[in-house]
Formats: sequence, structure tokens, C-alpha cells
Amino acid sequence: MRRRGWVLLAAATLLSAALAPVAGGKTQETVRFATFNASLNRNFDGQLQVDLAGPGNTQAEVIAEIVQRTRPDVLLINEFDFDPDGIALDGFAENYLAVAQAPDVSGIEYPYRFAAPSNTGIHSGHDLDNDGNIDPNPAPFNFTYANDAFGFGWFPGQFGMAVYSTYPIEYDEIRTFQEFLWEDMPGALLPDDPNTPEPADWYSPEELDVFRLSSKSHWDVPIVIGRKTVHFLVSHPTPPVFDGPEDRNGTRNFDEIRLWADYITPGRSGYIYDDEGVFGGLKPGELFVIAGDQNSDPFDGDSIPGAIQQLLDHPLVNTKVTPSSLGAVEQAELQGGANDSHEGDPAHDTADFNDFAPGNLRVDYVLPRKTLQIADARVFWPPTTDPLFDLVGIFPFPSSDHRLVWVDVTVPSLR
Repeated sequence: MRRRGWVLLAAATLLSAALAPVAGGKTQETVRFATFNASLNRNFDGQLQVDLAGPGNTQAEVIAEIVQRTRPDVLLINEFDFDPDGIALDGFAENYLAVAQAPDVSGIEYPYRFAAPSNTGIHSGHDLDNDGNIDPNPAPFNFTYANDAFGFGWFPGQFGMAVYSTYPIEYDEIRTFQEFLWEDMPGALLPDDPNTPEPADWYSPEELDVFRLSSKSHWDVPIVIGRKTVHFLVSHPTPPVFDGPEDRNGTRNFDEIRLWADYITPGRSGYIYDDEGVFGGLKPGELFVIAGDQNSDPFDGDSIPGAIQQLLDHPLVNTKVTPSSLGAVEQAELQGGANDSHEGDPAHDTADFNDFAPGNLRVDYVLPRKTLQIADARVFWPPTTDPLFDLVGIFPFPSSDHRLVWVDVTVPSLR
């Protein structure tokens, strides 16, 4: 099955869900949702397909071992280069995730997989960074090309996303929002050129007519768990840095996060349209889990104040348990620098960034609806005394500068 450039795989037979009985004749399942910016991106188009076409890639082996030790049922991977033939998507599942990476772990099968095009590396045809230069030729380290793409990238699909699931995906119901235009969001925080008197004019009218809000894409991937459907809402907003006083990346990050906040809110989502031209968001009562590297910390870093609070403070989002780790606390103390002045609890950090600025931050999130109770939540960041610390390490990292974040939720289901 293939639609609009999507890559997906469904098992020939559906997995039968193991339902645990509870009082009143109802059943429920505890399901582990996870997000992991795994840094499985490459500088050259096609290189990730080569790396994952067979076993032996050291970084992929470490990433796979982390997944095998945490064993998420539903997993989003950020920074996973997209290829239209799904070679990397399937190669990582079959050559790494399904193959035990250590004697004390077992492989994990993900018969349901999904990837779709990303705005990264798709050239806009315009001078989006206003540097006076346009180069439409994709090439590694061609900043002129990458900065004028809809999302920063050396080639189309770099820094994309992938979803892996042990539960069936309703492929025909997937919605993608890759082409939604930023100017079509009511009250959008369009960046302003500080050198002109006109407001919100960093981008010309011609540029706004084509400028896409999502720096990668936003996907609504419905996951079937028992008799329930949980909408896995995944994205990877742009970092709120690498710009100037106009703050074009900071404002975009804010509105990329806002898209999901509006999408889950009946009465606020009517303006949102997907890539098939269908308007609207989730219906009242529908279950969801929002996941991804949001590139926004609630207390520290460079995002616009209140950006991630659009989700953390949302009345429908369950934040009763915040994923944490011992390793994050230890590394903040050992590394010092910007970490010493942070306001946020270092136990909640999910990424090991430059110690001078911005320091370690909480940027990766798994946020279920309030009707999905949280049974447990963790960040995979072992302390140095743990033999598993070598899987995350210190710079240069053996896996990624981000850590896998998982949340266990109980999904009620009627027999």
C-alpha cells in the first residue's frame, strides 16, 4: 500500500492483543509509547539506505540496543532520513531492531511501519533567509541551499521521521500535514523584519503563499489497540536558533507546537487541513499520544517563552508523571557550564547539548491524553556507574545527543 509518497508495511495477519481483565468486565492494556531522536541522519543522500541495508553499522547497533532494552510498543524516531523506497525504514527494522544486539537482550519485531516525505531539503525556490543568494542545487554542506529549503536539509528527506509499531496501524486513516501553509494559521507568529516599519514582513507575500509551517511534517498515525484507536501525533519542530533578531525559527517552533495544541482541541482546529485537503482535527473524546523532539524546554534554552507550555498546560494533556533519569542529573553536575544556571529540574533533561550554551535540556516529549493513565515514565540515561552508560556516553556520542523517552499508559478497551 502506497499513497502520496508514503512508505509503509503491514503484517499479513494482525497481531492479537493480549488484554488484561479488570473489574466490570472491561479490559485494559499497558502500552509503552516512546520517542527517540536517534540522529540516524547522514550528510549524503542515500547513505542511510547503504548503512542499514545490512548489519554492521556501529551507530545503528547501539540505537537498536537502546530500543531493545526499553522495548517500546510504539516508537517514533526523529532524524531518520526518508527514502521513497523504504530501504532504510525496513533495513533498520529487519537488520538491527529484530536482531539481538547483546547477549542479554532479544530482538524486537515491528511489523507495522510508516514513513512519509519531509519538508527538510525541499527547496522553496525563494531566498528564505534573505541573504541575497539562491542555489537550487542540493549538496552536502551547501548552506545556501539548505537555508532556503522548506526545512533545513542538504537533500530532500534529510532529518525525516519514522514510526514503528507492534500494534496495527490504520494506514487508510493516516493524516499528514506536510503542505499546510504557515500563513493559514489564524494569529500566526510570522517573523518580522526589524529593519522595516511593516509588521510580520520577513517573508514576502509570494514566499508566504508557498511557505509550509512544518519544518519536517506533522503526522496523525492511528494505532489500533484492542478495540480502541490511539492517534499517535508526531512531529519535530525546528530548533528555535540559527536565525537572527527576526527569530524566524523561534516563531516557527512556537507555531509548530501550537498546531498539535489546536488539533486536539475541538473548536480550535477547524482551520487545519491535511495533505488530502480534509479540514479539522480530532473529534471530542478521541485518544491521542503526542510525541517528538519539540526543541523546546519549559524553563531553559532559546525557545519563545510558553512554547512547549501550549502542550504541557493543555487541559486535555496528562502531565502527572514527568519522565526522568539519574544519568541526566549526574551529567548536569559533571558538565557544569550553562547547566549550573538552569531553572528546570535536570532529572527531566532529554538531550546532552553544548555545555556553554544552551546546556542539557528537556526537548523530547511523550504526552498522552488525560484519559490515558500513566503507569510509568522514564528517560533512558544511565549514570556512569551503570554498565549501560556506554550506550549513551559523552560527546562524541556513540548513539545520539538525545535520549529515548518512554511513557507507559493504560488503554481501556471493551471486549
